[in-house]
Amino acid sequence: MKKIPIVLIYSRLLSGFAMLLMSVSGVRFPKAVYVGLFVYGLVSDIFDGIIARRLGVSTEKMRRMDSTADNIFYISVIASVFILNPDFMYVHATKLIILVCAEAIVYFVSYVKFGREVATHAIASKFWSLILFATLTSLMLEYDTSILFQWCFYVGLVTRLEILVILLVLKKWTADVPSFYHAIQLRKGKEIKRNKYFNG
Repeated sequence: MKKIPIVLIYSRLLSGFAMLLMSVSGVRFPKAVYVGLFVYGLVSDIFDGIIARRLGVSTEKMRRMDSTADNIFYISVIASVFILNPDFMYVHATKLIILVCAEAIVYFVSYVKFGREVATHAIASKFWSLILFATLTSLMLEYDTSILFQWCFYVGLVTRLEILVILLVLKKWTADVPSFYHAIQLRKGKEIKRNKYFNG
């Protein structure tokens, strides 16, 4: 039972790699297969942390592993969507580059300041993940995602900015910081209220 979160993390990586391999294979797989793998990845991302906390195995190492797996998974998904929808990606290349640079800056600051990857799991970022999920799913299904992508871009920038502020405020590396307000509380040496399902 205690290995379930680890299984979910690794299976999420496998689902991302499967999507990437499918997209470069040249075989036209049903859209439902891509969406199904993507949905599985999102659901496993939601429940691995919840289950780990319920089982009492949510360690720092696991949270760091979870964050790394999240990034590899989404990079794989975005790459596969890029291969499947090159025209859309080229049209929005500038904004995509800005988002990638914003993410890179966040990780750069985290490694420079703490020598570790980001694992804040902020609540706003979870909300952005849902918008990103909707945007990428729409692209897989070849729907019009113009307006949805704009939301995805701007919310993505705001949430990257919040994570950057959290990292700059924290005195020491901390996982599961819900918001910059909570980061300020931690900096003051105060305990923050944690939810056993989301950041316990």
